[in-house]
Amino acid sequence: MEKISVLSVVIPVYNEAATIHEILDAVSAVELEGGVSKELVLVDDCSKDGSAEAIEKYVAEKGATGVRLLRHEVNKGKGAALHTGIAAATGQAILIQDADMEYDPSEYNRLLRPLLDDRADVVYGSRFMGGYPHRVLFFWHSIGNKLLTLFSNFFSDLNLTDMETCYKLFRAPILKGLELRENRFGFEPEVTAKVARVPGVRICEVGISYYGRTYAEGKKIGWKDGFRAIWCILRYNLFK
Repeated sequence: MEKISVLSVVIPVYNEAATIHEILDAVSAVELEGGVSKELVLVDDCSKDGSAEAIEKYVAEKGATGVRLLRHEVNKGKGAALHTGIAAATGQAILIQDADMEYDPSEYNRLLRPLLDDRADVVYGSRFMGGYPHRVLFFWHSIGNKLLTLFSNFFSDLNLTDMETCYKLFRAPILKGLELRENRFGFEPEVTAKVARVPGVRICEVGISYYGRTYAEGKKIGWKDGFRAIWCILRYNLFK
């Protein structure tokens, strides 16, 4: 198994100009175990609020190294931004990170450890296991997430507790070897269905904290995305 020396953190960005510096500060502050260094790959999905310019200003003012900014000329969706970032990533491992502060980058080492110990090839950060802080928000969102995970598990034969989590960490050859199509939030069920079929893949879950946003604070996923997730679970599990 190839030694992990660089972790590529792929961050899709859409209209996060007001807070993008917070996540960049948090990710930059993380010291990874095992001598692993970080590469940040940000993909601006045609933001309308100057997010790309805010990132460029941050990099210039902080003298930040290892930060790459890619831009979509038209808005394509979170999944499409992830496709762009995954293709551009050069690390031996790839982690998905949202551009808001719902997930805590200080927990990267918890996710990375099973890969460094050669006990896993894919790690999901679960919001529903472990004794970590959770912001108390939407009851029906949590029920929806658990039902989608159960539905996904039924077809994939996995026993995940949080299929919809943002924090997914992959050995790069596994993720780059998947043919991914979903351009919006269907990325989560699609990548889960497809990675479950990789021969000999070792998938692990670790508990993480979660500080969810309200819609007033910028949360973007909606009920239509839930119905799309159901369709994606059926499509990508039943039709190979």
